[in-house]
Amino acid sequence: MKILFYDTKPYDSESFDAILPSYPDITIDYLKTDISPRTASLARESDAVCLFVASDVGEKTVRALNDAGVKLILMRCAGYNNVDLKTADELGITVMRVPGYSPEAIAEHALALAFAVNRHIHKAYIKVRENNFSLMGLTGINFHGKTAGIIGTGKIGSAMVRCCRGIGMKVIAFDKYPNKSLDFVEYKTLDEVLSQSDLISLHCPLTEETYHMINIDTIEKMKDGVILVNTSRGALISTDDLIKGNRMHKFAGIGLDVYEEEQKNVFENREDDILETSVTSRLLSFPNVIVTSHQGFLTKEALEAISTITLDNAMSFANGNPITENIVK
Repeated sequence: MKILFYDTKPYDSESFDAILPSYPDITIDYLKTDISPRTASLARESDAVCLFVASDVGEKTVRALNDAGVKLILMRCAGYNNVDLKTADELGITVMRVPGYSPEAIAEHALALAFAVNRHIHKAYIKVRENNFSLMGLTGINFHGKTAGIIGTGKIGSAMVRCCRGIGMKVIAFDKYPNKSLDFVEYKTLDEVLSQSDLISLHCPLTEETYHMINIDTIEKMKDGVILVNTSRGALISTDDLIKGNRMHKFAGIGLDVYEEEQKNVFENREDDILETSVTSRLLSFPNVIVTSHQGFLTKEALEAISTITLDNAMSFANGNPITENIVK
């Protein structure tokens, strides 16, 4: 099987090349360019394409891949909301993903963001580098004994639950399908989680129901001085409303690994560019906001798992017995 990788970063090729000898029936070509209706034609001699969460795999792109003879789209990530599944199904193109490569990697990054905004690590780092050893403006709170509200308790949310419990927090959660293995967690309504939590961390998929679930109405239900973390999908939060809420001094800190306008920015070096819209720039201007570039997954262990599961998906498809739970429908 020949697989064409789009939007390849050095850490992608390094991690896949490291395990490729274990898959002698697979060959890989790497492209730095991302997928689009125009670049999809480059896959004409490939059996499958491998894409990432930031790729735009809309109807035109899917149809172009079909014209190129591609029958398998391998997502080297858990998310797939960027893929036109209806068109793929219509054309007989199978879409497979990596549903659980390292929940702990993302949960640990979420907790790192919470720690950083709470204890103003980003500000302290800059101050000390400028020989400013004052502690003014660096006061945080103890997380121990406070309440963590986890919205979504799938694999990543469950890992975050355990992280928060490990530092002595009381953990409450909202999920339409409670995880029975988390017997120490008290499940509550969304409104109760919002109003009772000192730390709120989002760990749910982006659907029509969850789109902009954090908006001015839900923000007003939160405690004053709450810390909000999002490592899931940017559009779970209305950025305009988040900015309004921050200007109302609702948040002690905001930690984001994802945001609504990340499509053109994620994984790219744009330090010499002027950003197209002002929303991201406004977010970055707040001293109590930390934004990272969708790096929650980026650990050695997670990259190895992503590589292995992706190539396992490819081989299972080639052998006519695709791994059912990894197929996206």
